[in-house]
Amino acid sequence: MGETIKLTAKDGVTITAYRAAPAAAPKGGMVVLQEIFGVNHHIRSVADRYAAQGYAAIAPGLFDRVEPGIELGYGPSDVPKGAEIRAKTKLDDTLADIDAAVRALAGSGPIGVVGYCWGGTLAYASACRVGGIKAAVGYYGGGIVAMLGETPKVPLVLHFGEKDQHVSMGDVNKIKDAYPSMPVHVYAADHGFNCDERGSYDKSSADLALRRTLDFFTAHLR
Repeated sequence: MGETIKLTAKDGVTITAYRAAPAAAPKGGMVVLQEIFGVNHHIRSVADRYAAQGYAAIAPGLFDRVEPGIELGYGPSDVPKGAEIRAKTKLDDTLADIDAAVRALAGSGPIGVVGYCWGGTLAYASACRVGGIKAAVGYYGGGIVAMLGETPKVPLVLHFGEKDQHVSMGDVNKIKDAYPSMPVHVYAADHGFNCDERGSYDKSSADLALRRTLDFFTAHLR
């Protein structure tokens, strides 16, 4: 369903991205933000899933500025490798690459952002800083609590797992306290519960989170 394309950020840097097109005219655009494992098989499958729902989907290669073409799995050596690369990224550069994906979706209709793990934090950051989007959803973004001084400019939904060892419930409660009207859903699941290629995958939680996410985007991407 998908293909690899090039995106050029406003600073002139070019990165790769995965693009998945819907079967008919798109009802909107969706920027899919990766975990710390690159635009791997799972993230491509997520983009495909949104395309199947009628969205033109783009997953930008947010590691390309540091190390192009990274695709990691979910084994013991992949987590430290992904964390090492992520630590070398710069938020402003990453948001510039997300902006490039948003601009590439121009003409697709209203645009949303959905992100997972590191991408969940970036979804929050995008809601605060990236123009051209109308709504965002973040899954288990561990860095969100450190960004609570920045206010989202578009509607936002967040998903967390109560068994997550990377994002404490204390941090989740801080987010809830900062934005009491924001939907913050908590599931009886671990970090990465959406990913069916990880041992922490929880189908019932993933299915419920997806239903809530799709309903949210249907309401706001008009």
